[in-house]
Amino acid sequence: MGLALGAWRVLMAVKDGLVLLFLLLFFAVIYVILSAAPNAGAVREGALMLNLKGHIVETARVTSAQDAFSGNTGPHEFLVRDLVRALDAAATDDRVKAVVLDLSGFSGGGQVALERVGQALDLVREAKKPVLAYSGGYDDASYLLASHASEIWLEPMGLVALPGPGGSHLYYKGLIDKLGANVHVYRVGKYKSFVEPYTRADQSPDAKMANKELLKAIWGDWQANVARARPKAKLSDYINHPEAALATAQGNLAQAAINAKIVDQLATPYDFGDHVAKIVGSDDDRTPGGFRAIRLTDWLAANPASTSGTPIGVVTVAGEIVDGKSTGEQAGGDTIARQIEKAMANSRIKALVLRIDSPGGSVAASEKIRLALDQAKKAGLPVVASMGSVAASGGYWVSTPAAKVLAEPGTITGSIGVFGIIPTFEHSLAKLGVTHDGVATTPLSGQPDVFGGTTPELDRLIQSSIDATYQRFIGLVGAARGMPTTHVDDIAQGRVWGGEKAKELKLIDGYGTLDDALAEAARAAKLTPSDTHPIYLEEQPSWFASLLAGLNAPDEDANIDPVTRMARRQTGALSGSLIDAQRVLNGPVMQIRCIECPTPTPIIAKTGVFETFIWRLFGS
Repeated sequence: MGLALGAWRVLMAVKDGLVLLFLLLFFAVIYVILSAAPNAGAVREGALMLNLKGHIVETARVTSAQDAFSGNTGPHEFLVRDLVRALDAAATDDRVKAVVLDLSGFSGGGQVALERVGQALDLVREAKKPVLAYSGGYDDASYLLASHASEIWLEPMGLVALPGPGGSHLYYKGLIDKLGANVHVYRVGKYKSFVEPYTRADQSPDAKMANKELLKAIWGDWQANVARARPKAKLSDYINHPEAALATAQGNLAQAAINAKIVDQLATPYDFGDHVAKIVGSDDDRTPGGFRAIRLTDWLAANPASTSGTPIGVVTVAGEIVDGKSTGEQAGGDTIARQIEKAMANSRIKALVLRIDSPGGSVAASEKIRLALDQAKKAGLPVVASMGSVAASGGYWVSTPAAKVLAEPGTITGSIGVFGIIPTFEHSLAKLGVTHDGVATTPLSGQPDVFGGTTPELDRLIQSSIDATYQRFIGLVGAARGMPTTHVDDIAQGRVWGGEKAKELKLIDGYGTLDDALAEAARAAKLTPSDTHPIYLEEQPSWFASLLAGLNAPDEDANIDPVTRMARRQTGALSGSLIDAQRVLNGPVMQIRCIECPTPTPIIAKTGVFETFIWRLFGS
């Protein structure tokens, strides 16, 4: 009896301990949620703190509960529209005495998106409020934002590295030949260089010339924007003759940036914080370098987006266009078509703006989006296209139903061309002593045969389909832009253009931001722009996924110097090239996609990319 009673007491103690542990965990979760939740009532006088540890994007990634639970949520994201709304409100609200940009952990964004945030920073400065930027080091992206600040501060051991766009792509022809693989390429477009890594060991002269002109235009737009924002900076000398700048500063990288007026002050984070505190006041805790700060989330909660007037629907196509649902950084044709259909079903929405930030992708998915927009037009909804940093290939295809297309000088667009790739491994298997045999009832039986190769009949069928799709593409562009298809063919051929050249070629109607596109859509619907507001038609994560994502958010890099960031950008290019190869092997045969175009959103590499690529090459 005593033994049983002792066991019972042990079980009760374990039960009570588990209950206590559960209660502690429960209240810890509640505390985390309440601490992280936006609190409009917490706003007080001080500096609006923009601690941009992450990436600036057009639309937020929708994280599944599974990804959130596993911690596979990717880098933190800041919506362009949220930052612009926060800065617009800061310019006119007396509680905001300054804006502080902490760019130490900033990982970038599309050039057009960064320029839009820069415009909002300019409004704060015009309101006679200081904008103070600080970082351990600046690269192209972070300096584009910092140049719009009234003061740029740098750590004494920091540096400013402005390498500009460009770099190497991987070319697989040598590897493919060694493995004995056979890559069947079908294409239309002289400049459709996406297929070149599989057919050449280097870049073709035509592709190199076109890419050089494109990057020159994009880099020229970057330099012009920075020069306007910070005319005192000796930008050209610093970029083009870095060794001379270093020699003048006796090899001191930070001092070289000071001498060239690229930055204004060198200071530790504590000294910078003390400087801000003199402007906005010290924080209550009196911590070293502390100052009164307004959290971005609290500020946004205190300044919600306007919902007055008639709604104008905004549908965003961001990332690679894929078949099916939107996942992560990809734009799913089914998802976006459904968003457009919801807009048509909403009698309050009187016009649509298609916001594009995509290098293209699947032909079928792009056409599904275009067809849905065409139905919206037939239903009487005016459609205006607004191009972000990239709107090429499939990203241009989806813009064709729009009554007006607006872009910006930094926009990358065009790439009107089609390609298809099918790998087969008949020679690879033969090297291993593996042969193939079988019977066929027609020339297309068992095709495409990854073990035995393709037949001439299949090759002709696919190439004919590619040709027909290209004719469809230039026909859509011709009808949309009021051009003969022969003229469209001349400026198409897969060639990628910057915004300035696209305007000259009449591939776009003019320059304009998303706000300009919203105003155009309002006028097309016979509405006064000031009496409307945008309503973003986006997928939202479940409350459970949002909770898990908040509890399991990844740690962001606190302070990465530009040299390390440059190195990571190149290693990221390696991952991106392998992911591109995987997408080609796993994706649809026919694609309208631009390889020259930078990805406006960060690529989240899944595990096993390289292994999957090699596995597919060997055909195992």
